[in-house]
Amino acid sequence: MEELQNTPIPDNQVPIKSQVFKRKSLKISSQDLIDTEYLEPGKNFPLVIKSSVRKVDLAVWASSNRDFIDTQLLKHGAILFRGFNVETVAGFEQVIKAICFEALEYRYRASPRTQVSDRIYTSTDYPADQSIFPHNEHAYSPTFPLKIFFFCLTPAQQGGETPIGSCREIFERIDPKIRERFMEKKVMYMRNFGDGFGLPWQTVFQTNEKAKVEEYCRIHDIKVEWKDGERLRTRQVGPAVVKHPRTGELVWFNHATFFHVSTLEKNTREALLAGFKEEDLPTNTYYGDGSPIEPSVLESLREVYQQAMVTFPWQKGDILMLDNMLAVHGRRPFVGPRQVLVGMAEPLNIKEL
Repeated sequence: MEELQNTPIPDNQVPIKSQVFKRKSLKISSQDLIDTEYLEPGKNFPLVIKSSVRKVDLAVWASSNRDFIDTQLLKHGAILFRGFNVETVAGFEQVIKAICFEALEYRYRASPRTQVSDRIYTSTDYPADQSIFPHNEHAYSPTFPLKIFFFCLTPAQQGGETPIGSCREIFERIDPKIRERFMEKKVMYMRNFGDGFGLPWQTVFQTNEKAKVEEYCRIHDIKVEWKDGERLRTRQVGPAVVKHPRTGELVWFNHATFFHVSTLEKNTREALLAGFKEEDLPTNTYYGDGSPIEPSVLESLREVYQQAMVTFPWQKGDILMLDNMLAVHGRRPFVGPRQVLVGMAEPLNIKEL
């Protein structure tokens, strides 16, 4: 028996067990390409979305994950995209198009900006040594962007952060009596153009024709007063609190504090008040009935804004996306070259809210 077991079997008689090897397809979920976190433990504003693998194309990823981005933006109010491969203005434009289909033209302007591409602009061309008070983009305007994007092409050598704050937190922090007063009276914005300070009306309205300015203002319930020397004064009344079209919640959304002369930095404020009558200031705000806003109210509001702000240093390639009704933004002074670009999207008319 042992002899039989050790007897070699000819090769052509060896039984072969066939094996079929199938190549498994590795399915990577879009969510596997990113990581989410917060800038600080315990604070869920803003949400940070990072690339978890090298060279994830943010525009391609975003176009396949619009619903996810939209949900997270409504939940948090702000998203910081970090560590992706966005390196150019064109790449920034592609990200905006991937999420919102197209950027908006900057119209009914209030701050100086340089157009760097079709609808991409510098964030604000204010002197580097000045800060910009927190505000919602175009909250004074009859039509404003629901979304705003910032892109850090070149971080400053020092400073230059873009502080952001949650409008939900701001709304809750405001003294209920102040909220109620503004909700009842609304806000009046007075603007003057052509007095040698601030933007000329031709830039603001993007036309040289008075008739077109008047038509725009008539449509949007803005009172027009032409002064001598081709100068213009406008008055408009808008809400201080509006309802978010997606969440249905009430949010503090106005320029009552930002446009008021008392919010300007001391040197600028004193120079303006020395050179202009109050009614000729480039911008100023009142209650909707034209009565002055109390200094104590303005000081309280400024304090609330500053308490809500979150600041982080820019990194090259960062893209910050804000729901413009759920988040405010500002700017810190800086040293050295700084290129932070902006694009706006999804126009809303204040009458629709």
